[in-house]
Amino acid sequence: MAEKAVTYSELLPHLFRLEHTKMTAVLCRHFGLKHIEIAEDIASETFLKATEIWGQHGVPENPTAWLYTVAKNKTKDYLKRITIFETQVKGAIQSADITPEPDFDFTPETITDSQLAMIFAVCNAANSKEAQICLALQILCGFSVEEIAAAFLTKKETIKKRLLRARAQLRNDNFQIKVLEPATIASRLDTVLRTLYLLFNEGYFSASHNHLIRKDLCSEAMRLTLILTESSLANTTEANALLALMCFQSSRLDARESDNGEAILYEQQDKNLWSPELIQKGNYYLVNACSGSDISKYHLEAGIAYWHTTPTDAHKWGHILQLYNQLILIEYSPMTALNRTFAFAKVYGHEQGIKEAEKLRLMEHDYYYALLAYLWADTDPDKAIHYYSKAIALTKSLSTQKTLQKAIAQLAERKL
Repeated sequence: MAEKAVTYSELLPHLFRLEHTKMTAVLCRHFGLKHIEIAEDIASETFLKATEIWGQHGVPENPTAWLYTVAKNKTKDYLKRITIFETQVKGAIQSADITPEPDFDFTPETITDSQLAMIFAVCNAANSKEAQICLALQILCGFSVEEIAAAFLTKKETIKKRLLRARAQLRNDNFQIKVLEPATIASRLDTVLRTLYLLFNEGYFSASHNHLIRKDLCSEAMRLTLILTESSLANTTEANALLALMCFQSSRLDARESDNGEAILYEQQDKNLWSPELIQKGNYYLVNACSGSDISKYHLEAGIAYWHTTPTDAHKWGHILQLYNQLILIEYSPMTALNRTFAFAKVYGHEQGIKEAEKLRLMEHDYYYALLAYLWADTDPDKAIHYYSKAIALTKSLSTQKTLQKAIAQLAERKL
């Protein structure tokens, strides 16, 4: 019994994260977005029953099939209760958008179609970027309010209010989750790609969390983007470019952070820790992304990430700088400008890089001072320490603070 309990306690949380969102998506397809809470309740009750039964009798032979069977039975029971209530109290409730008989099943095709529909339903431009990510984490990825609050270093009450508003918008939106039309997909695809891009970035460089990297966020963003590329309606060159970018960036995750949570700079990373499988997948999706004539920010960023996975090319920083020059014209951001300046310094030297960085005058950004410190480190350690200290004062990331403090300590040792 002890062995079964261990297996159950380890397996059920994994299945909850993986299957609860799929279950909810299929049930929402049946009930409609206005009744998303009903779908979530049925899914949650299914896992509650699994907790009770599996805890007593052990894990069934096919746990996933068991869960879906229970979910379908609970849905039937719910619909029977609704039918009885409507028969006895005519006109007391309105349930025109709830099908009285369950004409669905949890087939792989239904699950995939439902997940795709839910992605486009959740990513609604009417909600703020932050609200879209929070909603995606909760509904599409199965994150709890506590986990979302931890990811953004925000109070639970703030996240609850954000989700409450976003869910109200979701219920009021007349998005048809049962039948996805190409025009609907096209109208929301930019918002979907942006939300998944932001979700991945929050995991790749979690400035609002105690850890530099949140692999769970990165993997969820990749999983959802993969659903897009596997759909004939959403398999665009932009979606493939975004997935290529995620694969390239994820290939270096294990090398980007030390065991004690410090960031490891690109040049100091152990390349043996890079994942050749993810790099190969990145190459595959990048080739797919280049099948058309369109060039998006995701194409350019994927190209930059590609060159970062090819450390042996002597001219790679020149290629990276050219891509940044194009990217900054498509979509300017302070971080893009600073990353471009780093590449510029790699091509033309630190002295020219300092001049280029000072033109930006991004005094409110910690990376601005960290970049200046890096560029001054070899010629003026005191100035570098000064800039590193400014960066530490601005950053909210404990991981970044540790990394910058270590850089200061190394410079101080060199002065002795």
